[in-house]
Amino acid sequence: QVQLVESGGGLVQAGGSMSLACAASERTFRTYEMAWFRQAPGKEREFVAVFRWNDGTFAYADSVRGRFTISGDGAKNTVYLQMNSLKPEDRAVYYCATRQRGRSNYDYWGQGTQVTVSS
Repeated sequence: QVQLVESGGGLVQAGGSMSLACAASERTFRTYEMAWFRQAPGKEREFVAVFRWNDGTFAYADSVRGRFTISGDGAKNTVYLQMNSLKPEDRAVYYCATRQRGRSNYDYWGQGTQVTVSS
């Protein structure tokens, strides 16, 4: 069982920045990819960004590309999401998730952290 703990949410003004962190209890085949998702009120959960440990590659949703940066610290089993130029529409609960290589579903999820962007 992989444990994921997110931190760093809160309230920020539009145009501001915020950093989220997701600490995993292990870095194994079960955490090949670590990703961020978000769910805004009344909307479905959506993909934000993903980081792959084996080669350091990453990918972003179109809505955040150029504003958000995902990175990983292997020594801490932690993935970060640096969010810049935040917009009110970025307001959501942000979740961290992991999946094994080759799997379509994310197997483990964190509890989520609220990000609120005031206009």
